[in-house]
Amino acid sequence: MSLSEIDSYIFFHINISFSNDLFDVLMPFITNKAYLIFLPFFIWMLCKERKKALVILGIALTSLLIADWFANELKLYFERLRPCSELDNVRLLVGCGRSFSFPSNHAVNAFAFATPFYLMTRSRVRAAFFIIALLVGFSRVYVGVHYPSDVIAGALFGMLMAFVMMQCYTRASIRFRDRPHTTLLIVFLSAFSLFRLYYVLHGSLDLSPDEAHYWEWSRRLDMSYYSKGPMIAYLISLGTSIFGDTLLGIRIMAVIFLGASSITIFHLGKRLYGETAGLASAFMLNIIPLFAAFGIIFTIDSPFIFFWILSLFLFWKAVGFHTNETDKAEYGKKKDHASVLSSREDITKQSLLIYWVLLGFSVGIGLLTKYTMALFYPCALIYLLLSKESRKTLLTKGPLLMLFISVLVFSPVIVWNAQHDWVTFRHTLGQTHLSEGLNLSPVRFIEFVGSQVGVITPFLIVLIGVSTWKLRKDRRGAFLFSFAVPILGFFLLKSMQGKVQANWAMMGYVTGIIAFAAWYIRGFDKMQRYRRMLVIGAVIHACVVTALAHYPSVLNLPVHMDPTARLRGWESLGKEVSRYHEQMQRTNSVFIFSDKYQISSELAFYVQGNPVTYCMNLGRRMNQYDLWPGFHDRLHSDAIFVRKGDSRVPDKIANAFSQVEKRVYKAYTKGHVTGKEYSIFLCHDFKGLDEKRPVKY
Repeated sequence: MSLSEIDSYIFFHINISFSNDLFDVLMPFITNKAYLIFLPFFIWMLCKERKKALVILGIALTSLLIADWFANELKLYFERLRPCSELDNVRLLVGCGRSFSFPSNHAVNAFAFATPFYLMTRSRVRAAFFIIALLVGFSRVYVGVHYPSDVIAGALFGMLMAFVMMQCYTRASIRFRDRPHTTLLIVFLSAFSLFRLYYVLHGSLDLSPDEAHYWEWSRRLDMSYYSKGPMIAYLISLGTSIFGDTLLGIRIMAVIFLGASSITIFHLGKRLYGETAGLASAFMLNIIPLFAAFGIIFTIDSPFIFFWILSLFLFWKAVGFHTNETDKAEYGKKKDHASVLSSREDITKQSLLIYWVLLGFSVGIGLLTKYTMALFYPCALIYLLLSKESRKTLLTKGPLLMLFISVLVFSPVIVWNAQHDWVTFRHTLGQTHLSEGLNLSPVRFIEFVGSQVGVITPFLIVLIGVSTWKLRKDRRGAFLFSFAVPILGFFLLKSMQGKVQANWAMMGYVTGIIAFAAWYIRGFDKMQRYRRMLVIGAVIHACVVTALAHYPSVLNLPVHMDPTARLRGWESLGKEVSRYHEQMQRTNSVFIFSDKYQISSELAFYVQGNPVTYCMNLGRRMNQYDLWPGFHDRLHSDAIFVRKGDSRVPDKIANAFSQVEKRVYKAYTKGHVTGKEYSIFLCHDFKGLDEKRPVKY
């Protein structure tokens, strides 16, 4: 007999030969309500050893969550059908389930939960946890939904995950005694990163239009692009080269860069105000809605904020090397003030120049990511002018070297623009709305202020402002002030003249976060009670808003009020267009296009086979598609034209084809909620058209 036949034989022996009236009642209860059986034994342990029981419970729940997730991924990999789905004469006592069979998640979860209680305590009831886990595994075969091998593999996998979590806890506990702050940093960053990976794989958000468009760039790598530098395209290309053209391939970089940003801001905060402030800064970066979003959605802001923080760190090292208060305190433990001064003199000019060189590369790469990195230059100059100790730095060659290197790194963008009629500069100039003249708008100003309150949260934005102002008087505070207030002030003024997006000023809050951590968190124990409550409330409020942003369905908002609605329904639309695309390809070659780059990009990603798509100009402003080859040579081909809403076919499109058929489609989200409406035009026999180059940038 083969292993498969042995597995089926044992399955039927348990499922049919073991059947009796008692088990027919007991086993479905165990398979569905096992937590009720575990509960009294946990309560007994809690009464005997409260602290230890709670620690073990934390490890057990962590093991269960991680094991359950990984087991689901294994199911998708092996794709083994359940016995109730492929065998005849199975006694099915519960629902068969829609997921695959190998391994059994019930067995995984039961053993992942039971193992820490069995191994980490000498309690008399510890064996009960293991016996219950065995009963859960047996019940899955008895009720007819899993093979014995599914249960055995699940049990072993669950125990393995529990053992790994126990080892992590043991090592973290030992490390915490000597390095509490860095240990906590590693623990919470690991937890946040694992959650984000899970959310990327199983969350409700499709690829955003910007992500899809940058992914399109990554399929055509170049020195630069119409509206942005090339860094985002190269990073996405790196991710997809490893994980394929998938959500994970694109968004894995968001998880990595927010983790790297957190580590960097920790070190910057630590150097300025100590480890507590550094740890608090890293934590806040992960819970503030504006920044947390870019740990999942990979747009230019994810890598940009990392290079901004890295540049801040390198700049402080270059101009404040061994001169800040933290360093004085550290040296003061072993040396007197004269020794500190002597240690400063030992620092060679070459070592300082290294930081200026690294800063040049960091700023340059930041410019390749997002052009607002250029605001780093005036902010750095403001700080050097404000700080008496650092003014002499302006007379050294370090700043000039940094400027030269950063421009050199950025030069591919300049070369590319020289070859493409300076389209990026024309586009950026258009974004400033300077051609409209001085047209002050209080409404836009109020909208921008409101957006900032929304993405930072009301209490937190006030506390950040207060702490930045309070700390401004000394050298470290002036550093934080110089990289916050000028940026926020600039965009506040800009909002009165033109539209400013909520995320444009995000780098202005980075040093504000450190100021908040230094002023409110570092001295939390010495604060008056009402201030402590205010700080706690602000942090909790930010956490709640961020959590709701990840799961907006909890609020049940209508589509037009849901800010995440633009990230839903694209996969559904892609499947619908794929269906038409496959049908039409049976008789003729077919291309896909839209009049919006967002739709064209999403269809390129979500239509089966990732076809080349096009974006036709019907009076819109220029975008990257206009710099790529069009569909004008696809004569006599059929096409699928997609527009947003229930709209008529434009005359220009109707005249370019012999026949056009219209279909209206309502895109559904992953939760089967009605989303946006689209018009899908099935176009036959392309006759050609004369498309003019856009004149708006």
